[in-house]
Amino acid sequence: MRYSEISRLLAGVSEKMLTQTLRSLERDGLLTRTATPTVPVTVTYELTDLGLSLHHMTRGLRNWAQTHMAEVLANRENHEARTS
Repeated sequence: MRYSEISRLLAGVSEKMLTQTLRSLERDGLLTRTATPTVPVTVTYELTDLGLSLHHMTRGLRNWAQTHMAEVLANRENHEARTS
């Protein structure tokens, strides 16, 4: 994905924080950064095999959260009502 695509998907994340996070993920070997010498420079990011393995694992966690979020929120409300 191009930097601008990632930025649009993560609306509300500052450019500085996104850049720092992408650099960190590259350093950790989770993605590769490719700069193409155009005007302006085109930068793309791609998950490595290591990054893809993490993506597959976290997808299950995301699915669990989406399935159970209503129950978690209801439990929070019940807890707040009991402890307030």
